[in-house]
Amino acid sequence: MLPVVAIVGRPNVGKSTLFNRIIGERKSITDDLAGITRDRIYSKASWLSRQFRLIDTGGIEITDAPFLTEIKAQAEIAIEESDVIIFAVDGRAGLLPTDRDVMNMLYQSEKPVIVAVNKLESEKYRDNLYDFYELGATSVVMISSAHGLGIGNLLDEVLAYLPEETPDPYEEDDRKISVIGRPNVGKSSLTNCILGNERVIVSSRSGTTTDSIDTEFVHDDTNYVVIDTAGMRKRGKIYENIDKYANLRALQAIERSDVCLVLIDAETGIQAQDKHIAGYALDSRKAMILVVNKWDTIPKTEYTMNEWEKQIRGEFRFLSYIPIVYLSALTKARVKTIFPVIDEVYTNYNRRVSTSALNEVIQEAMLLNPPKDFNQNRLRVYYATQVKAKCPTFILFVNDTECMHFSYYRYLENRLRERFNFKGTPLNIVLRVRE
Repeated sequence: MLPVVAIVGRPNVGKSTLFNRIIGERKSITDDLAGITRDRIYSKASWLSRQFRLIDTGGIEITDAPFLTEIKAQAEIAIEESDVIIFAVDGRAGLLPTDRDVMNMLYQSEKPVIVAVNKLESEKYRDNLYDFYELGATSVVMISSAHGLGIGNLLDEVLAYLPEETPDPYEEDDRKISVIGRPNVGKSSLTNCILGNERVIVSSRSGTTTDSIDTEFVHDDTNYVVIDTAGMRKRGKIYENIDKYANLRALQAIERSDVCLVLIDAETGIQAQDKHIAGYALDSRKAMILVVNKWDTIPKTEYTMNEWEKQIRGEFRFLSYIPIVYLSALTKARVKTIFPVIDEVYTNYNRRVSTSALNEVIQEAMLLNPPKDFNQNRLRVYYATQVKAKCPTFILFVNDTECMHFSYYRYLENRLRERFNFKGTPLNIVLRVRE
């Protein structure tokens, strides 16, 4: 399990800009209007080969204003979930009474606190840095998240206090399955069906399961681990007390699994949040199965399943390679159909392709459909090799990594899927310039 770092602080001190700088992309909303970040945003980050999960939070403020109660609650949750806290402050504004109030909150967490004094790209304000030492934090670092100054020093401090990643307690060949989805779609019921007995509390109330529960079992002489997770709520509602750990621990469950069963409620139909949840699993490069639960509750004709598949493929266009299973966890109807699909997807997730076969497919694909000029150059692939399974990762040595258009990347991926069975698993194609 990855350690967790939370960025907290007053509104409009540059937390979201710092978050984006650390993860290397614009994932968090940034705006000059105070309080624009109203929810926690999670992402993986790495520094000097160490990986951790980073949380961006809404600003903590004591006075009453729209969303501030929720923002404060979210920040408190992020503080409780984290191993190391980055306390972002505004170096231009100097030390304010609110900063002291926030630090008093952080003291109670008994976690390492690194004060990141932001917006100090100009020497005019740098004497303000010394005022923040009186907060008594673990360390104080001068940065400018907008200009990228001091970020390496900040991350060096984070790594100094970051605990080691929790090792996976299971064997390499154990097939780890996480059951994920919106609250009340039947995750615990499906887990019980898979296990064959009542090992997990089942309730019709949303949010009954607030932690991830691992259960090992054997099926057809194969070892499995099923991870039941709390329902993943829309981020705007995450401050509710019952959801304290739900999203982060569900994300951690996804990281620890090989195959994610993404549940969809047949009664309520496909929701936007279903796509977000599948996106979490895709971002973590996990194999997936879309499971339509409560199949017994809807009226059916001979065309119902085809109509559902057409609708799912339309809504989940980014998951065209993912198999779909229809079942009812409550009545146990069609539950037996899920194991053959889990085994097939797991096998594909671990699939390795010989170097000769891989290069043959790539060269054949480029002969059938030569790449067009892109960025005033034309792509040439000299050599391809697979470097890992779980998920299958391929390196293509090319003349120029900027020559690969997104559409051609998708074309090569589809050719690999046509030749080899990668049903249910994402593929990772990495481009490198041949030295």
